[in-house]
Amino acid sequence: MRIESVRATAGVSGFFFDDQRAIKEGATQDGFTYEGTPVTEGFEQVRQPGESLLVEVVLDDGRIGRGDCAAVQYSGAGGRDPLFRADDYQAVVEGPVADALVGTDPTEFGDAAARLEGMVSPHDPSAQLHTAVRYGVSQALLDAAASAQATTKATVLADALDTTPATEPIPVFGQSGDDRRLNAEKMLCKRVGVLPHGLFNSVEKVGADGERLLEYVRWLSDRTTELAVDGYEPRFHVDVYGLFSEVFGPPYDREEVVDYVADLEAAADPFDLQLEGPMDEGGRHAQIHAMAELREGLADAGVDVAIVADEWCDTFDDVRAFVDEGAADLVQVKTPDLGGIQRSARAVRYCEGTDVRAYLGGTCNETDLSARTCAHVALATEPAQVLAKPGMGFDEGYTIVENEMRRTVRRHEIDGIASTTGVHQ
Repeated sequence: MRIESVRATAGVSGFFFDDQRAIKEGATQDGFTYEGTPVTEGFEQVRQPGESLLVEVVLDDGRIGRGDCAAVQYSGAGGRDPLFRADDYQAVVEGPVADALVGTDPTEFGDAAARLEGMVSPHDPSAQLHTAVRYGVSQALLDAAASAQATTKATVLADALDTTPATEPIPVFGQSGDDRRLNAEKMLCKRVGVLPHGLFNSVEKVGADGERLLEYVRWLSDRTTELAVDGYEPRFHVDVYGLFSEVFGPPYDREEVVDYVADLEAAADPFDLQLEGPMDEGGRHAQIHAMAELREGLADAGVDVAIVADEWCDTFDDVRAFVDEGAADLVQVKTPDLGGIQRSARAVRYCEGTDVRAYLGGTCNETDLSARTCAHVALATEPAQVLAKPGMGFDEGYTIVENEMRRTVRRHEIDGIASTTGVHQ
């Protein structure tokens, strides 16, 4: 069996591209859009429709492996690859990428994925292919390998990683978008494991002194207590998009900052709290230093709030650096930013045996197909949580990710593929 052709079609994604720098520098919301001038290269508006590139790897027996190229909502920020435009890369996928893959054995997923990672960008010979291209094409290769072997994508990955797939779904992390109260209630009613993200991406939303975030966490705890039944105890997880850099500033182990996080812990009680992206210090080295500084300050004060790495934790090397330096309690493996889907799987596995847990994340700006593929990565690697995506409406993304895990676990039961542990990190 061989790969006969590779084709690509421009498509849409589940959300939008947002110019994060412009938003942080004062672009204001006007209904769903933003008023202001974009500042990140490639953006024509502060908020513009997301794009995807739909890839098909066609086998010589007619079977097709599918994957979707997609990039994160905040493309071009925090050291990420620039804004992804599908029209710029369709010819790349159908040209040099196809040339490298046609004629190869689809069951050799690892070899094909490695070949893809080694390709250079036709737009910049000093750089790799755009992360979105590697992400989508690798999904299609994984799907083709699973189809050729009459198995699941989780099983192909597990075989490559020498793991055994989980026997139950991984806890899903729901994201609320700006409708952070109504969608949080939906999550509670559906007994989601981790919630609600919250989208605190401006000083206005966090509060000049952090008061709005604090008030929200108090409300969330109260509402959860009202709605939670039968032992349901979700973890709280809020993302502040690096805004401690503006609200507080360094050093982050000082009393003012530590006391504020302690107040968040008290507001969340009796539920555990995870705080994502507390600051954005403009580079990986500075970010690791600041994150470690905050963690040490919290530990000295006995504050039990888990700190989650996001800003400047984009590539596989970034994940390793944050883990090795002990700069986070959890690291987000932001799937489109790592390139090939196999790299996200390896990044999750890198956390095994350390004090750092893995959060298999991504972006609201992906597609249903890329989200389903990530559900298989989660089952093969068993992270602490996996993101519900795409979109910001919660229900749709949760349905896609949760159901894909449930149907895959059931298939594994029928096929006799079972984990010896079934334990999440």
